[in-house]
Amino acid sequence: MEGEGMDRKIERKGRLSRKTIWYMAFGALVIAVLAIIIFGDKSSKYNVDVSRITIEEVIEDVFQDYITVQGTVEPISTIYLDAVEGGRVEEILIEEGNMVKQGDVILRLSNDNLLLEITNNEAQVVRAINEGRSARIQMDQRMLNYRQQIIDLETQVERNRRQFENNKVLFSEKHISREEFDQSRETYETSAELLDLLHENYKNDSVYRAIQISSLDASVRSMEESMRIIRRRLENLNIKATVDGELATLNPEIGEVVTYGNRVGTINVLDSYKLRVDIDEHYIARIQIGLTGACDFAGRSYQGVIRKIYPEVQNGRFAVDMEFTDEVPEQIRIGQTSRIRLQLGESKEGILLTKGGFYQTTGGQWVFVLDPSEEFAVKRDISIGRQNPRYYEVLSGLEPGEKVIVSSYQNFADHDKLILKYNR
Repeated sequence: MEGEGMDRKIERKGRLSRKTIWYMAFGALVIAVLAIIIFGDKSSKYNVDVSRITIEEVIEDVFQDYITVQGTVEPISTIYLDAVEGGRVEEILIEEGNMVKQGDVILRLSNDNLLLEITNNEAQVVRAINEGRSARIQMDQRMLNYRQQIIDLETQVERNRRQFENNKVLFSEKHISREEFDQSRETYETSAELLDLLHENYKNDSVYRAIQISSLDASVRSMEESMRIIRRRLENLNIKATVDGELATLNPEIGEVVTYGNRVGTINVLDSYKLRVDIDEHYIARIQIGLTGACDFAGRSYQGVIRKIYPEVQNGRFAVDMEFTDEVPEQIRIGQTSRIRLQLGESKEGILLTKGGFYQTTGGQWVFVLDPSEEFAVKRDISIGRQNPRYYEVLSGLEPGEKVIVSSYQNFADHDKLILKYNR
């Protein structure tokens, strides 16, 4: 009995069964999966081949505030030739592309209707001038007659006065009758009154004549000016160069009818030159008259300054005119182009990011910044200020030494995290 009791197998308590271990392992796996789901990285990831992107380091350096633009050489000014009178092109004396002097006849027009009109007007003016001159001659003759009458009447008055004085003596001595004496007195007094009246009429007519002569002279001057204008209209059929320069364009052909006001050509004034520069509208608020720039011609640098800004914006660009400030390049040609370094402001120290294709996608509001491990890159908001052809000025969001993907984000802009794959 005692032996049997001693040989009975005793079961160990606390040992887990294989089934229990499997349950526990499965539970731990479920918990781990849930933890990953709940607490893990939920960001959208995208694998990127490093050889297909461009990575640049953020630096701290002097920001040069300039842009590079292209300018086209143009004449300092262009003078337009318009037809002052209409007509048919009879002769072209100077061909397009030749140099002209002020006053040179470039082409001649004919206009039979204008010639007839001018002939008729000229005849009318000549007739009016002759009539005015005839009227003046008549007034001069009238004044001459007045003076002759005055001279005659003054002589008669003097005779009558002497006769009256003699009769006065004779009457006092009783040699003549009172009737004879009174007649001599009346004759003298009447002639004297007539002389006074003639003087008054002469004076009034002199004033009237002066007014009429002044009016006639003004009328004649006006008519003579009309004659000159009429002759100028005929002369305007000869289209002339108004300045020295190059006849850049000449539109009409022989036999073509040109109407009043038609543009017939242009003359380039070649005393100096300017550069017509097209600029992206992004900079329109920063461009002002007086900004300077440097351009290269034949290996030499020349300085220029903005003199005019054109307000129109076309296809996202606007234009300015720049003039050379010191020296004009030799052998410069119209239509020649040159790259210009246009200075927009002062240079100063700043944080700089190399320009790249990312800007077209982000507008400079965010970038992909590499982790220090350089195994991945994540999105980060940034703020960009000025820019030049090489760099953006970073206002916030980046520090010197950090690395940024600056190439295009077109394929992965919608993702938050990029896993960088190296071909090692």
